[in-house]
Amino acid sequence: MADIEHVVVLMLENRSFDSMLGRLYEDRADFNGIPKNAINTWHDKPYPAWTSPMPLSTDSARIPTPDPNELFPDMTEQIFGVGKPRRAPGAMGGFVANYAKTTTHRPGDVMHGFTPEQLPVLSTLAKSFGVCDDWYASAPCQTWPNRFFLHTGTAGGYVNNEPYHFPYTMNTVFNLLADANRTWGIYYHDIPQAATLSRIWLDLPTHLHRYDDFVADARAGKLPNYSFIEPQYFSEPLSRAMPNDQHPPHDVRYGERLIARTYDALRSGPGWKKTLFVILYDEHGGIYDHQPPPRATPPGQPYPDKFKFDRYGVRVPAVIVSPWIPEETVVRPPKESKFPYDHASVSKTLREIFGIDGEPLSQREKSAPHFLGALSLPEPTNDGPFHIPFPSISPSDAELNAAHRAPPNGHQLALANLAANLPEGVANLDEKGIADAVKSTVKVTSDSVEDALKQVEEGLARFLG
Repeated sequence: MADIEHVVVLMLENRSFDSMLGRLYEDRADFNGIPKNAINTWHDKPYPAWTSPMPLSTDSARIPTPDPNELFPDMTEQIFGVGKPRRAPGAMGGFVANYAKTTTHRPGDVMHGFTPEQLPVLSTLAKSFGVCDDWYASAPCQTWPNRFFLHTGTAGGYVNNEPYHFPYTMNTVFNLLADANRTWGIYYHDIPQAATLSRIWLDLPTHLHRYDDFVADARAGKLPNYSFIEPQYFSEPLSRAMPNDQHPPHDVRYGERLIARTYDALRSGPGWKKTLFVILYDEHGGIYDHQPPPRATPPGQPYPDKFKFDRYGVRVPAVIVSPWIPEETVVRPPKESKFPYDHASVSKTLREIFGIDGEPLSQREKSAPHFLGALSLPEPTNDGPFHIPFPSISPSDAELNAAHRAPPNGHQLALANLAANLPEGVANLDEKGIADAVKSTVKVTSDSVEDALKQVEEGLARFLG
């Protein structure tokens, strides 16, 4: 088995596989990219899949605008069709019709995608190492349930971000690592969504770091065994920072810059030869993909929202990077696996690498395939590009101000509510104090990204003391 000491996962937001990587290999028979005849129909009008011309403009880099629908009922319509029965596999024909509920001006925007030339960082890494065309969101629903599957192997039975159910008490992969005497860290920009999980609250003050610390730690060879990176979710005019999570309608080029910076830090660090870097997206965000999601293993009770999580969400981009991976690899589950990859495959892979035994986090994690088979070189000889140029992009004052004054998207508002419900001074609490900290859910509203970010900063500061 490949000698891996450092696993790094960067999870971005709300893009489908076809939209980001579906055109990576247009003539390769063993690659399940976007078909040339990919299409949706609405009111008898065809809406084919399409791309913008080069060079990529600011407007094109933000498609689809406005943000598509991503609640559980919306994704059901996108997969099976509006008003159609839920019989798997879905026809994947309801994306335009569902988006037309939000905008009738350009409903075909959810059929938009990018060429490899327009996403040079993601595409270069996918070709230099491995791309997985068989990775699905863990559930056909919003950001939080899918991020929960990554960390806990389940969503606790909740299909949407809201209503909120603080605190979320599921056991986590971070706890498993600690029990196995393995180190971990969460690196974030403005707020970590992983702070929803109360099982790690007592450890967060010493395991939570800013993203700039990740860059420094990687270059100094000081990364923990497992690093989880959260992107920037909010605009920050004072630091002239734009969101780099790639959540529509955020400019995808800022996410490209984040990917490049992360790779550059790992590639230039002394731990490179023993590193596995995984680039993932939590869910498809309402954007078209042609591949119907298959049936899935339910994670196990409880199911308070009456959905057993017995089918996956839509396919999402996944790029696997390591000097142990041959270039131009198409990563697939082993033939003996009954299931494709989903976010539970991360914890399954961490178990294999770090020798973590014990009960699975869930039945979903138990059945999930790991992806160590992609690390098939006898020695870590594929060093890939020494450096990937950072996209040269900076926001104008008008862009920064517009982003900051815009209404928050659903995830930004959820993060403001997370911050409002974090206990005060977590470093001074014990397990009983944690249990007593959240008696009821405080619900906050925000009219703008600026207001939501202020609530995030205040809540996180109270939490960390």
